[in-house]
Amino acid sequence: MTRLVLVLGDQLSEDLSALKAADRDGDIVVMAEVMTEAEYVEHHPKKIALIFAAMRKFAARMRDDGWDVRYSELDDTENAGSIPGELLRRAEETGAEEVLVTRPGEWRLIAALEDMPLRLRMLGDDRFIASLEEFEDWAKGRKALRMEYFYREMRRKTGFLMDGDKPEGGQWNFDHDNRKPAPDEVDFGGPMQFTPDETVEAVLDLVEARFGDSFGTLRPFHFATDQGQARRALAHFIKHALPKFGDLQDAMLRDNRFLYHALISPYLNIGLLSPMEVCEAAEAAYRDGHAPINAVEGFIRQIIGWREYVRGIYFHEGPDYPRRNGLNHQRKLPWLYWGGETHMLCLSKAVEQTRDEAYAHHIQRLMITGNFALLAGVNPAEVHDWYLRVYVDAFEWVEAPNTVGMSQFADGGVIASKPYVSSGAYINRMSDYCKSCHYSVTKKTGEGACPFNLLYWDFLTRHRERFENNPRMAQMYRTWDRMDEDRRKTVLKEADAFLDRLSAGEVV
Repeated sequence: MTRLVLVLGDQLSEDLSALKAADRDGDIVVMAEVMTEAEYVEHHPKKIALIFAAMRKFAARMRDDGWDVRYSELDDTENAGSIPGELLRRAEETGAEEVLVTRPGEWRLIAALEDMPLRLRMLGDDRFIASLEEFEDWAKGRKALRMEYFYREMRRKTGFLMDGDKPEGGQWNFDHDNRKPAPDEVDFGGPMQFTPDETVEAVLDLVEARFGDSFGTLRPFHFATDQGQARRALAHFIKHALPKFGDLQDAMLRDNRFLYHALISPYLNIGLLSPMEVCEAAEAAYRDGHAPINAVEGFIRQIIGWREYVRGIYFHEGPDYPRRNGLNHQRKLPWLYWGGETHMLCLSKAVEQTRDEAYAHHIQRLMITGNFALLAGVNPAEVHDWYLRVYVDAFEWVEAPNTVGMSQFADGGVIASKPYVSSGAYINRMSDYCKSCHYSVTKKTGEGACPFNLLYWDFLTRHRERFENNPRMAQMYRTWDRMDEDRRKTVLKEADAFLDRLSAGEVV
């Protein structure tokens, strides 16, 4: 009996579990560009273009390998407009009664597939190092699900950077070596760029016509769109940037958008690269003496530690996770997140970069756009929707825990032991934004005072009952209590005035 084998746009791997379970000679691969997936949030045009172009190239490669691939382009007149609709159409066309699929990375799509009137065989996504069952076994009985301890299990399982049963270099984590401030010069020209070929140009024209009004700049477009290009991008990073990646992974520069970052997360998340091959390349650089252990450990931790951990959290916590609001924040997302004018240079540059590149690195996301939203009390559902829309590597399984949990503390502490909030001093230490900002980072109150300085104390005061007994935050409350009473009143009054202007849509 012929079966349909669904391959989604973030599952572009030949070793996909659904393909491994299928019969090349008898089963039919179904791939489709559909509006429901392109529009359930208003994705950045670069994100849509990357996925559609990579899908078309993957389908062509599958056909060359002997698969019967039924592919629907977005503008095909018979396109049903949704993944379930396309499966039903292909089932009627072929007589197939069963669908093989690797588990999607979003609860929304899992539910849509399970509602279909076709037999569904959903297989685990074994492109990840830890299965969901392994994560559940690890999580069982633990009071706190902290990434660091899960990461150590992944190190033991994979053997990466292990010396027998001990960590290479005598410690698991070299984070203390990876917090150097922004450098005067960067000698890395940035991630490898690729000139669009005929397939990519056709997709760019389609996206421009259908999604040209969405937030984000479509052209120039330089992403890798097939496995060969993605592997070249990885090799380029390993050779030219990995040695300095660790030292400067948290640094930010107003005129350099990439520093020593790899920008391979989109390729990992759509299947063009596997986490094992990426980590093997990084470890080889360490073993060969090309890159220091702090750089390689920090890089590998992001992949087999953090990436695997947040996927486990997403499925462990359930479908309601993206809409949690543990701090009851209700402010609307400010217009400045869509490019509205602001005097805050750090936010302006982060949003500008996001618009142009569909990318910002983890500290820009966590400590600039995320930090401001948390301090300002923005509804985390709106923050979540924004991150899911604007970043090329954002798929809900990875984006929601990073936003709802790590960035906005809206999950009540499932991921983070304390909120990731800071005043302007942290941004000043890690970047050159503050040097040419309208506001003064050294001013705590008064005309021209950095808004992060005001909002930091306002946040701590609003949530004092929740956080004052947190061991990692108690010192800041003691600092606040030692301040002169008049100064405290001034800080809170100016913070309230700033937030009122923000909510009114004024330029802040």
